[in-house]
Amino acid sequence: MSRTTIGSELGRLTALQLVEEIGPAASRGGRRSTVIDLAGRVRFVGVAIGATSVSAAVTDGRLRVLAFERTECDVRQGPEPVLELAMEQSRRLLLKLGVDRPMGAGIGMPGPVDFSRGIPVSPPIMPGWDGYPVRDVFGRQFDCPVVLDNDVNVMALGEQHAGAAGTAENFLFVKVGTGIGCGIVARGELYRGMDGCAGDIGHIPVADSGEICACGNTGCLEASFGGDALARDALAAARSGRSPLLGELLARDGTLTAAQVGEAVAAGDATSVQLVRDGGRRMGEVLAGLVSFFNPSLIVLGGGLTLLGHVLLAEIRGAIYRRSLPLATRNLPIMMSDLGPQAGVIGAARLVSEEVYAFPR
Repeated sequence: MSRTTIGSELGRLTALQLVEEIGPAASRGGRRSTVIDLAGRVRFVGVAIGATSVSAAVTDGRLRVLAFERTECDVRQGPEPVLELAMEQSRRLLLKLGVDRPMGAGIGMPGPVDFSRGIPVSPPIMPGWDGYPVRDVFGRQFDCPVVLDNDVNVMALGEQHAGAAGTAENFLFVKVGTGIGCGIVARGELYRGMDGCAGDIGHIPVADSGEICACGNTGCLEASFGGDALARDALAAARSGRSPLLGELLARDGTLTAAQVGEAVAAGDATSVQLVRDGGRRMGEVLAGLVSFFNPSLIVLGGGLTLLGHVLLAEIRGAIYRRSLPLATRNLPIMMSDLGPQAGVIGAARLVSEEVYAFPR
């Protein structure tokens, strides 16, 4: 760009209080240059709505998390109570930091999203959310730009910004939780596909028959090894007596979740270990197909089921390495994300920061 264009753009960003002068640059002879930095008071809100929890964070302009809050919540309650919780969390965090209004807010949610309109589209595990104006409701509340995307997409952006994928041009971020999805980053850019549903690998068939999935089909990966599927199979093992330990946990807690399965795995329960290995193998087989198709330089696993730890990771790795060509896997790291629940909120803030700072076209 020409110096005139750069000056004009910096003037626009300064007027919007998005950048500021921080002093003169080091002298190189002649007139000293002025250093421009991101404005110190810039604040973004990142919200990650999951199937069983809602997280919110406030970040600075460099997307460093300044305040974070996570609350258990069932997304099936519907949009009004869930969004009210997310907005209340955000208001509380902003008040804590003395911020009147954020520069923008990003939101991730567990289902297909029409990115341009800011609405969910027929999300299988979110009854009552289809077509709900999430972006507009949030925007009216905070009087700022709002961007809505699929949860795994924003987690992939969070991993790219602050996690292990910072130097990876082509990578997959795989979320393994109540739902299963894949964020695809190609040549450094998030790939959404024609209608925004690229990476919805939870509904790839892994069996000719089986449990009915939330999407209405049978044999889907998500119905075989999502969080609900693992809890279902663990409950069957407890009630049949195949796992006395799971039976004890069921009697203690009144229910079984993936977290209890993880507890049983840590205690060495053979049945629980086998459940995780079977699911990890199916997961790895699907990912092996993606490796052969996309040839990524890195795969990062995130989401709630990563609490299952090394047993799950080892099985997924083994299936990928067995079923993919050696050329595609000889330099392919497969690892767990170390961002935990903050991956989604950082990615959501990253998403809206790109919108706010975008050069007008």
